[in-house]
Amino acid sequence: MSAVSQTGSGLRTGPGAGYLARISALLLLGALFAKPSAGANASLATANADLQAGKADEAVAALREALSADSRDPEANNLLCRVQFTLQQFEQASSYCEKAVQVAPQNARYHLWFGRTLGERASRASFLTAFSLAKRTREEFETAVRLDPRDLDALTDLGQFYTEAPGAIGGGMDKAEGVAKQMEALDPARGQQMRGGLAEKNKDLDAAEQEFKAAIAHASHPAFQWMALASFYRRHERWPEMEAAVKSGEAAAAHDRHAAVALFNGASILARANRQPELAIKLFESYVASPDKTEEAPAFDALVRLAKLRKQMGDAPGAEREKGAALALAHEYKPAQDLKL
Repeated sequence: MSAVSQTGSGLRTGPGAGYLARISALLLLGALFAKPSAGANASLATANADLQAGKADEAVAALREALSADSRDPEANNLLCRVQFTLQQFEQASSYCEKAVQVAPQNARYHLWFGRTLGERASRASFLTAFSLAKRTREEFETAVRLDPRDLDALTDLGQFYTEAPGAIGGGMDKAEGVAKQMEALDPARGQQMRGGLAEKNKDLDAAEQEFKAAIAHASHPAFQWMALASFYRRHERWPEMEAAVKSGEAAAAHDRHAAVALFNGASILARANRQPELAIKLFESYVASPDKTEEAPAFDALVRLAKLRKQMGDAPGAEREKGAALALAHEYKPAQDLKL
């Protein structure tokens, strides 16, 4: 699941499930009574800040140190999972997220992130392995929503799964409609955006466009919904409308410090469409310079994309500079390592 679109196993019921449930309950009880030190909390807060800023190397070092002191710390495991996720090292990410849900099985966000790692692994696996991983992905998303029915991110991921997955692994448009209804009660804009995706899946493009536009009208942070509309136009090669929507999203983001990642989304849409590279560069630059970056769009990924655009525009020194900056933040990020300039 990517930021532009946006991109673990379920509760066990087979043999041994009762035993595992008792072990999980004991671990959770221990976690509740074991109060982490102030130093440990500060270390994890710093690691999370590094994760949001795209400083992957610094976050990994801090989290590995934290886990050397307590390998069962669920928050440290979850954070390290998420750093590895941004690095596209999904096997490693999955192992850390799985540890987090084993120690704290009632934490909805841990299940959500475990599901995300499994989904990425499924998208890269052979058919039989992908089938199993996809079912586990659904189970984790469903668990996250059951534990926290108001988590819009979990609802979004579950709704997207239901929309895209075949019925054999638990997908279904009727299920996705139910999730959209839940979302509308919590956040009308995000619910309408999901309904737009459902209408598009059903090839009702007029209804889809209407839903995406209605989402903009109801949004607290409309920059995101403008970029969702732009992405819709890109998929259907409506280039002038796509470019206009991206510019409207840029204008909305200029007045919303919570919408910086929408600039990344808009730049990625333009780059994917191979339209207006100068504007795409401007949006990526604005995002990288923003103090409000997030893990949804890692800074080092934005820099790699910038490097590609600069190369396309004939700016070889600029491309090398952006690649170097990306590797300085995340030396293990393979897309940066493999970038030929």
